[in-house]
Amino acid sequence: MAARRIRTRITELFGIEHPILLGGMMHLSDARIVAAVVNAGGMGYITPRSFDTLEDYRKELRLCRELTGGRPFGVNLTFASRAAQNAEIVDHIRIALEEGVRHFESAGNSPDQIVPVIHDAGGLLLHKCPSVRHALSAERLGVDAVALVGMEEGGHPGFNQLSTFVNGAFALERLERTPLVLGGGIGSGAQIAAALAMGADAVVMGSRFMAATEVWAHDALKQRIIESDEHASIPIMAHLSTWRVLRNDAAVQVRDLELAGVAKAHRDYGDLILSSRTKEQVYLKGDTNAGIVSFGPAGAFTNRVEPAGDIVRGLMEEALKALASVAARTVEDHITQAP
Repeated sequence: MAARRIRTRITELFGIEHPILLGGMMHLSDARIVAAVVNAGGMGYITPRSFDTLEDYRKELRLCRELTGGRPFGVNLTFASRAAQNAEIVDHIRIALEEGVRHFESAGNSPDQIVPVIHDAGGLLLHKCPSVRHALSAERLGVDAVALVGMEEGGHPGFNQLSTFVNGAFALERLERTPLVLGGGIGSGAQIAAALAMGADAVVMGSRFMAATEVWAHDALKQRIIESDEHASIPIMAHLSTWRVLRNDAAVQVRDLELAGVAKAHRDYGDLILSSRTKEQVYLKGDTNAGIVSFGPAGAFTNRVEPAGDIVRGLMEEALKALASVAARTVEDHITQAP
């Protein structure tokens, strides 16, 4: 008997088997974890800013191409709040195209400058945004798909204060033609089924994969994720650009600075919020309290370290079971005609 799978506009457009996307995770989305998701039938995006040099980034793309054996994979393009940091995105796109990559995920500011570049090269652009307003703007720019994230998203959901499914319901009413991906707080197959049932074409996930075997981060972090519950993340820096993170000592220190009215700008946090600190102290050394870790409540669905392929397959089995359960509860009303 053939295995059942779910077909959506995203699975058809991207040429993938399952409507599961691994979004770009700073420092963590390298060739191994991306390839593992891709080989299991999903889509994943390598984060160029995770690498020290452009040549290191190019080598990672080549490794991912080797590991995936020709399956499509993507590159994440995140626009920083400070414009000076965005000049390198041109090189990130150029190198990706040179290495045969045609799938891109953008986030942050408007992708208006990169849409024509990617389309002229025959590429596809998924733009991730935090509100329906931004999703509609992205549609007008001609992006190939929109990923809409709710306030539950680990990382940067912007100033959005709406949940994933509220955002998604309004987006589905207003988007005219663009496939919709939902993200933020999604960590179970039942939630995937719910997203598909309401009309979404796929889900984008991050925190649920942080403890995957292929993620290079320290085992101490993975163990902390396994022990986490749905209250293990908190939002910080809401006055600048909300950041949902693991509730640890560093995050509490940041929140205390904000409550005291001390932190008004990025520089007021010192090195507490530096990405390099998180990489060195948390991901490499395993001190899970020493840096800010992007993390959302979806991570609490993790109960063991396991290969990413097993996570994908488990999620799809749960999703199909949930959809079958709904179908089994659907009944027809038989109306008896009066004589």
